[in-house]
Amino acid sequence: MASPAASEVYVVDASDRYHAVEALWGEVGPPSLDGKDVAVKANFNSDDPFPATTHPETLEAILGRIRDAGARRVRLGERSGMGETRAVLKNRGAAEIAARAGAEAVALDSLPPEGWAAIPPDGLHWERGFLIARLFREADAVVQTCCLKTHRFGGHVSLSLKNSVGVVAKKDPESGYNYMAELHTSPHQRRMIAEINRFCPCGIAIMDATEGFSTGGPERGNLIAPKIMLASTDRVALDAAGIALLRFYGSTPEVMRGRIFEMDQIARAAELGIGVTSAQDLRLVALDSESKDLVLDMRRILDETG
Repeated sequence: MASPAASEVYVVDASDRYHAVEALWGEVGPPSLDGKDVAVKANFNSDDPFPATTHPETLEAILGRIRDAGARRVRLGERSGMGETRAVLKNRGAAEIAARAGAEAVALDSLPPEGWAAIPPDGLHWERGFLIARLFREADAVVQTCCLKTHRFGGHVSLSLKNSVGVVAKKDPESGYNYMAELHTSPHQRRMIAEINRFCPCGIAIMDATEGFSTGGPERGNLIAPKIMLASTDRVALDAAGIALLRFYGSTPEVMRGRIFEMDQIARAAELGIGVTSAQDLRLVALDSESKDLVLDMRRILDETG
């Protein structure tokens, strides 16, 4: 039995991405966006095709949902860690898709000092705290879409929690301090990733798992094809479901080992109240017959190793 505090993760066949996004959006029921300032965080960390980055159809479908929901202003914010952000957004088609949807594409690494909000280090594993884009910190609503990937540079997985790294400044524009150098050399990297999400709200997160990387990542790896999309208002629940999916296909030793809710990213995020604290509080809901069998396999993995 799910607890009263359970979070739902909805799963649907994604043969048609536009239909999948529509179905997930309708089930998750995000807060009203009418007249709101909406920030969108997709995954454009590098100039590589899906599943390294957000699929163009997924981005177009999500921006269409936001537009139809009556948002007053929509901004797609990104900082590419493995490329020049403006070039990545252009080459991946994101800038054009945003423009067609009436949204603004914002390269976060071009923001002036006043475009960043300082998060102090109190209670965090960040030595100096970090800077987070005000675009996300102060938006009326945040919509996120992530991919299904492992992460060979210390993150272990790159799902919705890891996707939020792109809202943090690489360097302090005034002092030059390199936050990303600290992150990627710290033994607390995965906990630090989780901590970002405490300061970046998210109304709905959609994971495009039509394909994914079960090893390697974030820009290349062993390709798998689950052919589903998942969505939730709870990033911890969504990522736990994503890890169960990676385990079903067979993944890296770091992903396969131990209990899911004891993995650093998940455990720290749960500790901070970002989402559910156990697999028992996570409800997987298949929205169609095509995804039902895979959902049952994921549920089994969550019950056995969550």
